[in-house]
Amino acid sequence: METYPNKPELGSKCVSRDLFLILLERTWGLNFASGPGHGEAETRECIYYNANWELEKTNQSGVERCEGEKDKRLHCYASWRNNSGSIELVKKGCWLDDFNCYDRQECVATEENPQVFFCCCEGNYCNEKFTHLPEVTGPEVIYEPPPPTPSLLNILVYSLLPIAVLSMAILLAFWMYRHRKPPYGHVDINEDPGPPPPSPLVGLKPLQLLEIKARGRFGCVWKAQLMNDYVAVKIFPIQDKQSWQSEREIFNTPGMKHENLLQFIAAEKRGTNLETELWLITAFHDKGSLTDYLKGNIISWNELCHVAETMARGLSYLHEDVPWCKGEGHKPAIAHRDFKSKNVLLKNDLTAVLADFGLAVRFEPGKPPGDTHGQVGTRRYMAPEVLEGAINFQRDAFLRIDMYAMGLVLWELVSRCRAVDGPVDEYMLPFEEEIGQHPSLEDLQEVVVHKKMRPVFKDHWLKHPGLAQLCVTIEECWDHDAEARLSAGCVEERIAQIRKSVNGTTSDCLVSIVTSVTNVDLPPKESSI
Repeated sequence: METYPNKPELGSKCVSRDLFLILLERTWGLNFASGPGHGEAETRECIYYNANWELEKTNQSGVERCEGEKDKRLHCYASWRNNSGSIELVKKGCWLDDFNCYDRQECVATEENPQVFFCCCEGNYCNEKFTHLPEVTGPEVIYEPPPPTPSLLNILVYSLLPIAVLSMAILLAFWMYRHRKPPYGHVDINEDPGPPPPSPLVGLKPLQLLEIKARGRFGCVWKAQLMNDYVAVKIFPIQDKQSWQSEREIFNTPGMKHENLLQFIAAEKRGTNLETELWLITAFHDKGSLTDYLKGNIISWNELCHVAETMARGLSYLHEDVPWCKGEGHKPAIAHRDFKSKNVLLKNDLTAVLADFGLAVRFEPGKPPGDTHGQVGTRRYMAPEVLEGAINFQRDAFLRIDMYAMGLVLWELVSRCRAVDGPVDEYMLPFEEEIGQHPSLEDLQEVVVHKKMRPVFKDHWLKHPGLAQLCVTIEECWDHDAEARLSAGCVEERIAQIRKSVNGTTSDCLVSIVTSVTNVDLPPKESSI
């Protein structure tokens, strides 16, 4: 049986090239797909289809480009159902390295009569057609000897064996109960996405997903209930396994337990085959992200200082190299690489917590830092050197990129502060006034790199002694010269000193402070980066 899905909706500039390759393959029998060589990752293109596209907010059909890992092979797959002769296509797309798919040029399902048919193959667009050819085996000749007469030994074995197995199961269950891990211990899983082991977290404490709170680059974040506590569950599809593994590894780095870093609870794998989901379970913060909070709230001077200081403290600790951290071992310096107000969460007392370490990179002595691809993160928060593609792939360069983004987040805080008389504008993202809500890379290169523009400071902000000093600090965070930027530790010290000097000043002295802002002794600019 053979069937064809709907014609994919090809898009952008690659349409003509893709159609050209398909015509060559069909007309001349040429096959442009080749397996990856040793040590080389290859990009494959597969026919894409998703029957649940409306529910999952994706495209219905098209061409999917797959990025491979080093020394890994990529395949295309198709899955469908056969409802009494009526073919119902479920999904098509890219498939991870699977030896069952090696050297298969056609997508052929061989299982006898599964609920969902599945096939995989190698080669561009090889999943356009799919076939079901169940394996045929010859009839077995079974010799049935006359039933033996039950012996006394057999009777004893059949009688005592179930009792022995039951006793061992009870002893094993008792031993596991006595040696079980704490409820919030880490639940690790194997690298190979095989059948999931039972999870002590969910096995002992049921977890219930309640509502979606956010959608991000690699999946969605749910609010969930774990017994009497609320937790956050970040769910990745199996295609984003690498992102899930990367964030899990960052969370498992020694010394990552800190009051200003998101608390990690567990990592789990749910489901099997096409329905597999990868979960990261963390603490839940009801106030949500700093972006969401600033959209709906105006903050006071003290609230601004508290959020900014705890945010800088968290980034300073993340950047810090700690030789021996609380008995856990060496904590390497870590660059966040996607620092923005959306990735800063707020506790109930407005203490900042850094989150989303999916793009973070560690700098361990004697080891390569891993994936250090330059242009990653959110475009709006990219530093000039990132937009130019002129990054020095060293630890200090990546930490300074984070500091540029911190300057933009501090500007967002100041823009929603009611510390002085004057209008507090509606919340806007950095550069939203200049280039809108959805800037292209070219827009940002023109504004940030060529024109060297930064978000504007309002005149009435500079009439407040604290805001005026904070604006100076912000300018030194987003300096065009990366080496001139402040470190996160220096920003933390400055904010603490600014708050102390302003809060310790009476209202009678405000005028003199405003006129002498430039004479205030701030912590030195020397960076610990």
